[in-house]
Formats: sequence, structure tokens, C-alpha cells
Amino acid sequence: MPALLVFVLMPLIEIALFIAIGGEIGVGATLALIVLSALLGAAILRGQRSRAVAMMQGGLRVAPGTFVAQGAFSVLSGILLILPGFLTDALGLVLLIPPLQRAIVRGIGARTTVVTTSTYRRGDVVDGEFTVHEPRPDPIDPDHRIDDRRP
Repeated sequence: MPALLVFVLMPLIEIALFIAIGGEIGVGATLALIVLSALLGAAILRGQRSRAVAMMQGGLRVAPGTFVAQGAFSVLSGILLILPGFLTDALGLVLLIPPLQRAIVRGIGARTTVVTTSTYRRGDVVDGEFTVHEPRPDPIDPDHRIDDRRP
């Protein structure tokens, strides 16, 4: 029931904010703010992708949990900024604040239990057999391929 309430109330709040803010600053400025926030959200998502690639190539020098949490906040804030509306924009901008991110992670961590198990034990040996499968040669002669654009 609460999720349904959010889906019903959120658009109503956004419409009310559009009317209130549009009445104060004008239609053109309101539309400009919505477009700029969507562009900012897209830039955040694009930057998050390049950051993730750089971190993976660098071997995750920071704690992986921190990286995942920061990435999740960035992606969520980017999506919220892309969605049209002032409430979602405000939530997206608030989620970019690092002290708030840490507080949310601590709050979630206090309510969750992480259990790790390891099935690998030193000294265990597993016997098995294997077969090497060589790649099959290409059945079509390379000189007669359809995608060959040579004259």
C-alpha cells in the first residue's frame, strides 16, 4: 500500500510544484530548469560510467563497498534528475551530498546483517577429468565471406 501511495502522491506533488514555481518564475524559466536538470542527470550518469571503467581498470584501489555505494547514489541521483519535476530534482541533488550518503549507508548497515561463507578449505583436493576442445575451423573460406568487401 505505501508504494501505491507514493505513485499516486508523487505526480500530484510534482504538478503542484510546477504550478507554484511556474507562477513565481514564469513558464520559460521553469522549463529551462527542468531541461537543465535533465542534462545534469545525463552528465552524472555518463560520468558514472567512465568512473566505473576507470576504477575497474585501476583495480578498485578503494574499498569495493564504498565504490558500489557511491555509484548507486550517483546513478539514483542521475535518474531522479532526469525525471521531470522539482521534487525528484531536489531528491537527486540531496543524494549527491557525501555526508548524507555516508549516513544513509550507516543506517542501512545498522539494519542489515552480512554473512559470508567460504567453501574453499586448504588441503582439499578435487579429482576430475577434462577434455580440451580445439576451436573448429571456419567452414566458409575467408575469400568467399559475405562481409568481405574486397574487390
